[in-house]
Amino acid sequence: MMPDDSRELFQRHDRNPIISASDFPHTVNAVFNPGATEFDGQTLLLLRVEDRTGSSSLVVATSDDGITNWRIDPERALPRQLDLVEEHWGIEDPRITRIGDEYFVVYVGYSTYGPLVLLAKTRDFMTWERCGVLQPADDKDAALFPTTFDGRWALIHRPVPATPDLGTHVWLSFSPDLHYWGEPRVLLAARRGSAWDANKIGLGPPPLLTKDGWLICYHGVHQTASGSIYRLGLAMLDQDDPAKVLARSSEWVLGPSAPYEQSGDVPGVVFSCGWVLRDDGDTLHLYYGAADSVVGVAETSLAKLLGHLETHPGPLEPSRRRLGDP
Repeated sequence: MMPDDSRELFQRHDRNPIISASDFPHTVNAVFNPGATEFDGQTLLLLRVEDRTGSSSLVVATSDDGITNWRIDPERALPRQLDLVEEHWGIEDPRITRIGDEYFVVYVGYSTYGPLVLLAKTRDFMTWERCGVLQPADDKDAALFPTTFDGRWALIHRPVPATPDLGTHVWLSFSPDLHYWGEPRVLLAARRGSAWDANKIGLGPPPLLTKDGWLICYHGVHQTASGSIYRLGLAMLDQDDPAKVLARSSEWVLGPSAPYEQSGDVPGVVFSCGWVLRDDGDTLHLYYGAADSVVGVAETSLAKLLGHLETHPGPLEPSRRRLGDP
């Protein structure tokens, strides 16, 4: 690992970037924004791989320790389907949720009508069942919870408003069957002014259940004179009612600073779609795309993250009654 800096919650591994385009057996432009899970005793990443045409597909890489000796298996992949209008221009940014013995992968389809949210299921990351559209364009940054709430599935997602000046926020929707979705509401609102997460935010990895509730990692986009900066922050949702936000940190917890995060196709970006909590129940590995070009990993303690939310509380949006609420 990199030399410990007690001021930082996340410690970047000294082997970063752990996966890059040069690791592939064929020519690709970039590899980034992987989903992450554990499968058959290994860490499995579902990588977004962008080829030199500009389109992306999803490819599996595995490692025994989650850090080194990554084995890229192009045969275990979710390729884009050119004959599907929903995937015509590529697929990207997968989030993996394990439910029973199945892995539910929520991903973005770059359709001819804009980005939208799709779902595929697998048991082995070789054979896939495409389950269709969960949210229409323009929508991104989505993940499922691994359990139901009062018999309903819950999906965090990030629609793009017709009036961007009003901000781009994280939403929550519910479904009885993973097909028909409703009861949408804003879950996390982008802040305003000079905040690191002002005006545009989106989900990072899938929600992680902890003793305090569902831990959420999300990205905020800060606009500067020299371009956008993508950083990560934290929030906590109620275990039984994910629409209830219990806490939200005032500060970002991981931002681009290493050379491989500052230089690439899109400089100044750390963007995560996956994390893995290890068997000790405390060590957490966050896998992220750096500068939309390579994959990095950062380690932290779950206890530290929970403590950070307690000691760095940010203001919560006042609750707003929705139409139809009692």
